[in-house]
Amino acid sequence: MNALRIHAGPRARQHLEQHGLLPQHVGVIPGAAGGPKGLILGPLDRFIFGHWLAQSTQPVHLVGASIGAWRMATACLGHSVAAFERLEHDYIHQDYELPPGKKRPSAAHVSERFGQNLDAFYGGRVPEVLGHPRYRLHIVTSRGRHVLRREHGLATPLGYLGAFLTNTVHRKAMGAWIERVVFSSPDASAQTAGHCAPLPFATTDYRTRQVGLTEDNFMQALQASCSIPFVLQAVHNIPGAPPGAYWDGGITDYHLHLAYGLPALKTSKLIAADAFPVSAGGQKYSNSGLASVDSGSPGPIVLYPHFQHRVVPGWLDKGLKWRHRSTAALDSMVVLSPNPDWVRTLPNAKLPDRNDFTHYGTDSRARAKVWLAATQASQQLADEWAEWLERPDMSRVEVL
Repeated sequence: MNALRIHAGPRARQHLEQHGLLPQHVGVIPGAAGGPKGLILGPLDRFIFGHWLAQSTQPVHLVGASIGAWRMATACLGHSVAAFERLEHDYIHQDYELPPGKKRPSAAHVSERFGQNLDAFYGGRVPEVLGHPRYRLHIVTSRGRHVLRREHGLATPLGYLGAFLTNTVHRKAMGAWIERVVFSSPDASAQTAGHCAPLPFATTDYRTRQVGLTEDNFMQALQASCSIPFVLQAVHNIPGAPPGAYWDGGITDYHLHLAYGLPALKTSKLIAADAFPVSAGGQKYSNSGLASVDSGSPGPIVLYPHFQHRVVPGWLDKGLKWRHRSTAALDSMVVLSPNPDWVRTLPNAKLPDRNDFTHYGTDSRARAKVWLAATQASQQLADEWAEWLERPDMSRVEVL
């Protein structure tokens, strides 16, 4: 049985038919939120970043939320194969103390332990991430507004209830409660210091701010992007960013269903915290954020290793099936995802997920064993993708 499914938008499919796919064709790689589900992508990450993309020289924008942000930041480290192996090990073997009689650890405990893990993982290596000669990292976070501007035992649940109801009516209207804030690494191609890399997607879809990613705010921005509401605590007042509470980037952008391939924001100069711009209709854009592509191809490809082929806009859209369809924003995207039939051959007949923490409770060794078996089996995904790149077979490429 094939483990890997390949889906492509119309422009991406035309590209594959005419040119196949070479590493220099890739301009953007997204990394979705999804917690332990992202573990299944470890072998693909090691192959793509550690071997395949190393054969090209163009800039590549890495856009990540939650575990996707952790994965994309890891790709920016030297010796990325070893770094991805450590990420997989550390994530699988994470362990939390449960209060007596409780099935879940406290949010404060999880936040403290997770912050310690990030410090151990990236300590002393943040300059590697920010100074990567090719990769432009964009960490997506969700900043609370008004009643959600501070985490509070009563106001926060009420604020998220308001966000949920508003989002059901219109996704863009949820911006009254929560906004997208993207922390972007410096633009190595800029002639003047103090500029962050331009966003590789348009932002007229949702209220958005862009902030420079620096050594002073990297750890907090990354932890914020992974801070699931009520599971971890919000991260407050990130240095260099507008004040307030920051949560998981998956709230606004669960699977990063963004307008890739459309004109991107101009390079943004780092500015004072009281003057951060919010994107709005009529804003001017340029194509400076997208990598140039050779071989006469129609434009940069968005290569998306994902744990499912559907690209859901926001976390609150999970139950809104009408928002799970593809749109023109994804026309240049190639999605690599596991075959659902293959997934049913994994332990517990599913991908690793956050429910496993509750299911296995204090038996972290049993949980780690199951997760490790799933990640070892997922080597088949990387092997099949490498084979397809060697001998492209369009009969395996499905409509996104």
